Amino acid sequence: MNYVPGTASLIDDIDKKHLVLLRDGRTLIGYLRSIDQFANLVFHQTVERIHVGKKFGDIPRGIFIVRGENVVLLGEIDVDKPCDTILQQVSIEEILEEQRLQQQAKQETEKVKMQVLKDRGLSIPKADNLDEY
Repeated sequence: MNYVPGTASLIDDIDKKHLVLLRDGRTLIGYLRSIDQFANLVFHQTVERIHVGKKFGDIPRGIFIVRGENVVLLGEIDVDKPCDTILQQVSIEEILEEQRLQQQAKQETEKVKMQVLKDRGLSIPKADNLDEY
């Protein structure tokens, strides 16, 4: 097997099903159709998979272009391997509602945490303020 440096090593993966984890936390599953020297990726028949607890839902996205700098993880999915997952697939509406509830709970715990820190005389800058420096 010959070693090919950089994104050229992905040429053998074209037209195979892949999972890609993005920097913003989203998970996409689709067929890799094209790549370039900057690791920009084009996916076909793409779905965005949302996980909440032991449930998941797939939102169809179609053709999806991913800028290379946003890729955290890229992996091939073995379509021949039988799926033995303990996760339960639910409808799009149900998973979006579960995700909304999970985000609300997370925001509430963050508020409580920030209040406790404030009561103790400590403060943590918000993440969006850190990007300015």
